[in-house]
Formats: sequence, C-alpha cells, structure tokens
Amino acid sequence: MSDTHPAIETVSLRKAFGEKVAVEDLSLRVERGEVFGFLGPNGAGKTTSVKMLLGLCAPTSGKGFLLGRPVGTPAALRKVGFLPEHFRFHDWLKAHEFLFVHGRLYGMKDAVLKSRVRELLELVGLKAHSDKKLGEFSKGMLQRIGLAQALLNEPEVVFLDEPTSGLDPMGRRLVRDIIKDVKNRGTTVFLNSHLLSEVEVTCDRVSFVKHGRVVRTSSLKSLMNGFLNVEIRAEKLTEATVQGLRRWTATVDRNGDRVRLGLADESCLPDIHRFLVQQGCDVYSLSPQRVSLEDLFVQIVGSEVGL
Repeated sequence: MSDTHPAIETVSLRKAFGEKVAVEDLSLRVERGEVFGFLGPNGAGKTTSVKMLLGLCAPTSGKGFLLGRPVGTPAALRKVGFLPEHFRFHDWLKAHEFLFVHGRLYGMKDAVLKSRVRELLELVGLKAHSDKKLGEFSKGMLQRIGLAQALLNEPEVVFLDEPTSGLDPMGRRLVRDIIKDVKNRGTTVFLNSHLLSEVEVTCDRVSFVKHGRVVRTSSLKSLMNGFLNVEIRAEKLTEATVQGLRRWTATVDRNGDRVRLGLADESCLPDIHRFLVQQGCDVYSLSPQRVSLEDLFVQIVGSEVGL
C-alpha cells in the first residue's frame, strides 16, 4: 500500500450501543509522521473511537482507514502498535520473555526478534531488568515494558493511551524522548493523554472531541499562538470604557480596577492602550500572557471535569 495515504482517516464514523451513542461523528485525518493528540472530557467517545480504529469494535456507520486499509482488517493492523491505558500483562513472564511472546505473535523471526528485544529494553531503560518477572515490576516499569511491546514490530502507526500514567518526571521525559525518536523515524503517533502539559510539548496537531464529535482540529503551534489573555490594571475605568473594549473581543471580564481580555493575537494591544488613555484611564499595566493548553481545552470543549 502506497505511503501517500494518510496514516488515519475517518469520515462520519459512528458507534451506537443500542440507544446510547458513544461516537456521533468522528471525522479526522492524521498525516504520516506526525504526533497527533486526541483530547476530550470523560464520556467524549475517545476510547470507543480508538477501539474502532483498532478493529476492537465495529462502527455502526461511516468509514475509517488505517494506512490506506479499512479499519479492522488484518492488513490494516499489521504495522500498528498499541499501548492501552488499562493493561494486564503476564505476571509470570520475565521482561524479555514477554517481548518474545509478542514478537512471535507478530511472526518475527528469532534472530531479528532477539536483536529487537535487546534494543527495546535498552530504549525504555529496562535492560538491567530483562530477567525480572513482570509481577515484580512497579507501575512505571510496567508502563515502560508496555511501550516496548507497542514498538516491537516497528509500527508505522502507534496508538498510545495515557503512556505516561504512573510515571515519575524522569519516566515522562523518557517517554517524550522515545516519541520524538519514533517520529524522527517516520512513525505516526496517536496520543491520548490526561497530562495536557505532556501533549503541549509533544504533539504537532491536536483534535478536541466533545459528545462524540470532533469540534476542532489544529496544529498546536497555530492554536497556542492564536489565543492570548491580557490583564489590564487601570484606574478611572467606567462601564462605558469596559464595554468599549468589546470592539476587539467578546471576552471581557472586569474585577475592580482589573480587566481581563481574551484576544486572537497581540497586534491590537497598542490600539487598546491608546483607547484607554483617550477615555481618561490611568493605565498602570497591560500584561499579555499566552494561554496554556489546559485553558484552551476549557475554552473549546467546556468545563466538564476530566479528560
């Protein structure tokens, strides 16, 4: 199959369980070689969406393609890796045995598999624990051996569901470095994470999902550059002056001598300052701040608790 096809493409993918609709309209396109973040509140349909893409449940309607093949077919899954959020590995297997079992399931030859297992154990920082049983692993170590398993077959697309869950800061940095490394090798990474700070430093593009629909997809760079919070501290503010600020934005929040604005960019800041001075205000500070991905998440999908 030609690599001119996107890594993932869905058109109006829908999944209903009886009368309950888990995914209403999933339409997205993930290009090859990018790290793609999939974000949304609890109940938004993220898990069901991933299950449909991996063929773990069949869509009710719509179309989905993985590496140019229909989702759910063996041909689509042959070059796919997956680390689920909730995993149960074989406690009685040693680390290298666990990877060998999965390698044989992929049909990998022993000579290739032996080299690959050694390489991956070193990559995820578990080389010294190769002969330790998984039942003796900590949560973070299990997370890392799971990541090694997801990369075992040198996938063209890898799905990572909460890959840094249970990891300490050094473990999270290791996962970030691994994601960067596999991206540099041309692998597409589909990332679902509660840790928006991790998404912010890892992903190229993100999709926000709400009530089973994609409500926005954007490159992370343009998204982060496209929102600005500005706090103004000024005296002699009248209500008419505050309302006059709405010519630049609908997001105006006043608290005493402070006004908070949400702007698309900073180009209008000189005009806002001039307007306030012309209105007779004494402007003590005008402080622009780039919003965090967490702030954007709340703005785009609402205030539902959790991801």
